[in-house]
Amino acid sequence: MSKKDLDWGNIGFQYRVTDKRYVSDYKDGAWDEGRLIEDSMITVSESANIMQYCQEVFEGMKAYTTVDGKIVTFRPDLNAKRMADSAKRMVMAPFPEDRFIEAVDMTVAANEDWVPPYGTGATLYIRPFMIGSAPVIGVQPSPEFHFRIFTTPVGPYFKGGATPVAITTCDYDRAAPHGTGNIKAGLNYAMSLLQTVEAHKNGYVENMYLDAATRTLVEETGGSNIFFVTKDGKVVIPKSDSILPSITRRSLVYVAENMLDIEVEERPVEFSEVPTFVECGLCGTAAVISPVGRIHKHDDDTDILLPSGMDAPGPVTAKLYETLTGIQYGTVEAPEGWIHEIK
Repeated sequence: MSKKDLDWGNIGFQYRVTDKRYVSDYKDGAWDEGRLIEDSMITVSESANIMQYCQEVFEGMKAYTTVDGKIVTFRPDLNAKRMADSAKRMVMAPFPEDRFIEAVDMTVAANEDWVPPYGTGATLYIRPFMIGSAPVIGVQPSPEFHFRIFTTPVGPYFKGGATPVAITTCDYDRAAPHGTGNIKAGLNYAMSLLQTVEAHKNGYVENMYLDAATRTLVEETGGSNIFFVTKDGKVVIPKSDSILPSITRRSLVYVAENMLDIEVEERPVEFSEVPTFVECGLCGTAAVISPVGRIHKHDDDTDILLPSGMDAPGPVTAKLYETLTGIQYGTVEAPEGWIHEIK
């Protein structure tokens, strides 16, 4: 076994077919035993629920090579639970949480050669997902489901890595109150594609969404949660029932409060407050932490320039990034249960 011959430091964030994937199917009220396969293609009826009514949920995870050469994942128990919660909301049979972790382990181990070496800045992205696979024509839940995990090596989600990015507000809503914004379902991301394309055309990496009810409160971006830092060094995190419960965000809260002695406040954040903050960052599995240096207000075509600037992360954001990635790569001692060793 040997690592694939890739330019690991420049692979970008894109899909590459790896050797094995895990699959399991739900039929007649039970999940089968599951297995590893080589075929990356899925065959379903043209009337499968996923094709007609987008009955689908997914997760995003990463496997890391630590400083001492181990292959690990980060808090996979939380991904297992979040996927089960998402499945329940979408009227799907949850994949058992203990089997979820075992399946992730099997898939990563089977694709060991694709796990990027330590120090390259790259990781093995893990995508568990579940679709409604039975044919339907009326609007109704599928009685059958297909669960699959594939992997692909990736570089930083944003091209600049930890270099500050610019984001923009927009006229669109991400999620409605009492809707599906707090689950990880493909339908939420499909609704953000138009405005994401528009943001990229205008030079911004992401959209900052405001709450759909009043359009006065900061929620999150299309693919990441948001946090801010006050002048006195406090981390402020928007709180809303329609925000995805990011595992990275929850980990940052713990790191800030328990490892860095930084005060954290989770509360509704008025957009009018944003100019008073000195730092802003995006956080999530794909992005990890990406500092934000500029926020464009689309309605009056003006910019909010964060004092931390566009050249480097602010000091608090940098501390959070260094500590979290240190935990993931084994250079900082991890809280108990956070690092799951595969090999």
